[in-house]
Amino acid sequence: MTTTQFTGRAGLTRRHMLGATLAAGAVVPLVAVAGPAWAAPAPTAPLPPTDGAPVRLALPEPTGPHPVGQVRLHLADRSRPDAIAGPGRFRELMATVWYPARDVERYPVAPWMPAGALKAFLDDVGVPLDPALAPLTSGHVGAPVRRTGRRLPVVVYSHGAHSHQGDHTIMVQELASHGYAVITVAHAYDSFTEFPDGRIATPGGGPDAPTYPGDFAADLRFLLDCAEQLAAGCNPDVDGRELPKGLLGSLDPQRMGAFGWSKGGTATACATLADPRIRAGLSLDGPMQMRPALSGDLDRPFMMMTAAFTRATDPTAEQFWQHLRGWRLDIQAQGAVHGSYGDGQALYPQVAKLLGWSPQQLQGAIGTLDPAEAVRIQQAYPLAFFDERLRHRRGHLLDGPSPAFPDVTFLS
Repeated sequence: MTTTQFTGRAGLTRRHMLGATLAAGAVVPLVAVAGPAWAAPAPTAPLPPTDGAPVRLALPEPTGPHPVGQVRLHLADRSRPDAIAGPGRFRELMATVWYPARDVERYPVAPWMPAGALKAFLDDVGVPLDPALAPLTSGHVGAPVRRTGRRLPVVVYSHGAHSHQGDHTIMVQELASHGYAVITVAHAYDSFTEFPDGRIATPGGGPDAPTYPGDFAADLRFLLDCAEQLAAGCNPDVDGRELPKGLLGSLDPQRMGAFGWSKGGTATACATLADPRIRAGLSLDGPMQMRPALSGDLDRPFMMMTAAFTRATDPTAEQFWQHLRGWRLDIQAQGAVHGSYGDGQALYPQVAKLLGWSPQQLQGAIGTLDPAEAVRIQQAYPLAFFDERLRHRRGHLLDGPSPAFPDVTFLS
């Protein structure tokens, strides 16, 4: 079936959540919280140094056996004219491919966000944070692809409203370290991103901007097209920039999945419903607000990791669940909030210590779920899902509650 129009242009952003819970204290929002207004006061100086050196925030290392490489792609979807950009212009996107790499020693690791996009992000929020304090990733820019004789399964990723493509780096680099090619995208007009010519794009574009979940879903399907081009040995980068050694011909177009958070989770559902190339879909607390309402069923595997948009409290989530006719699973981490499935679980506790947040402020941002446990859940459950559904590697984590993850509840 196909669905094209969705409600919820902006959706629930991290800024909306933090604005409500942290208005009494200073906040340095290093995860996606962008929006038109925010009540929390900003500090008047950058974060304090420790022993004379700036404190750089850190993301957890991936647990897989392979080092990680990455490369950015400049893409244009010539099937979709962009009236906002001007006559003769098409939907323009920045994407990043993450993959298992080799010989990474001489390749630098990538920042969490490109410098120009990060500066625009911080300026928009009004926080004078030194961009040098932002975390680094585990992705080595341009490192050669690790080839084993078998092609890499592919997973495409969709971020949430007013977010950026690095918002779930923990999950992305975890999958890559275990042998996946993961393609993330910055959804134009609803993201902070930087183009090769130096242009910085920020959320906006007016009421006619293509920022509905259905537009995000179309971007995901375009990423699948690009994955097929890479698999066929063609470079989809519009500037023709050189790709890492071994990337062309390394992707497997017969084993592709998708995941996304919030509006990106709804977009993942839409794309999975519409495109049979997606063999498995994962939604991270997607609201599933679709218009028109669902009129068909999905017979491919789909997993939901819920927090705020539970089937018990959100009729649209329950409606979507009833249209899943194939393998399906709904889990919930106890104490999780809408932003718990993301990099904020690792970053906010570090910011809280630096800025002296109260326990109540930190809890408002990340819930009561233990941050270290939240990271373990993010690393384990998406990997188990895609391993089982794209690689046919049967494990037991998705069979039911596990003593290794006591906070994860299986919802029938």
